[in-house]
Amino acid sequence: MKKTDPRAWMWSEALDMLNRAERMHRQMFQPAPEPARRPGALRWEPPVDVLETERELLVLAALPGVDPDRITVAINGGVLTIAGERVLPPELHRATIHRMELPQGRFERQLALPPGRYEVAHPRVVNGCLAVVLRKV
Repeated sequence: MKKTDPRAWMWSEALDMLNRAERMHRQMFQPAPEPARRPGALRWEPPVDVLETERELLVLAALPGVDPDRITVAINGGVLTIAGERVLPPELHRATIHRMELPQGRFERQLALPPGRYEVAHPRVVNGCLAVVLRKV
């Protein structure tokens, strides 16, 4: 390809954007610096998708490796709160860690809901995501 070929600069721009997106994704899950932490302090927020149909809202929270028994879901004042903790399995405490990108510790995500009244159906874990169905009442 010649230097003036638009495919060359478009490809370069696309790769730069992908690299920036990957850096931003890693930063989103970066824990707070040690001095700012205190016992029980919030450490990370899971990314979410919110979808709406005529009868319900579906909230998907990316929580890979989180024990469903360590998750709480509540609606208070029009805000959905998903909270819990992701902990390493005990057998991994003696392991040599070569790479660790999934966040650990306490998490909480609060989402303002669209106007209306909702009730939480049974949250369930599907493909590494917490699926929360909010029925419109």
